[in-house]
Amino acid sequence: QVQLVESGGGLVQAGGSLSLSCAASETIFGDNTMGWYRQAPGKERELVTTITTRGNTNYANSVKGRFTISRDNAKNIVYLQMNSLKPEDTAVYYCNLRSTDRRYRYDYWGQGTQVTVSS
Repeated sequence: QVQLVESGGGLVQAGGSLSLSCAASETIFGDNTMGWYRQAPGKERELVTTITTRGNTNYANSVKGRFTISRDNAKNIVYLQMNSLKPEDTAVYYCNLRSTDRRYRYDYWGQGTQVTVSS
């Protein structure tokens, strides 16, 4: 069972920056998408951003121009750089890894890391 180990997060003032990283504990096979989702108190989990094995990215409108996702395929790590943070970015951020290769079937989640943006 692959584990996703997240790091980063914490408390920052509005306008500040934070970075998150998420590493897979084992070698990942096949094409896949890695991404970040977040869940604020009382709200459903929502997509923040994703990146494919080939580097294609997708961002929620609320974070476009402020957040940047990247990945290191050799190390099976995905990064999230968050700039110009707003109080509404406060949430638990979850890393996700899911297969897009029909030869493999997997969908893993990290344990979540808290991001708090103070006004």
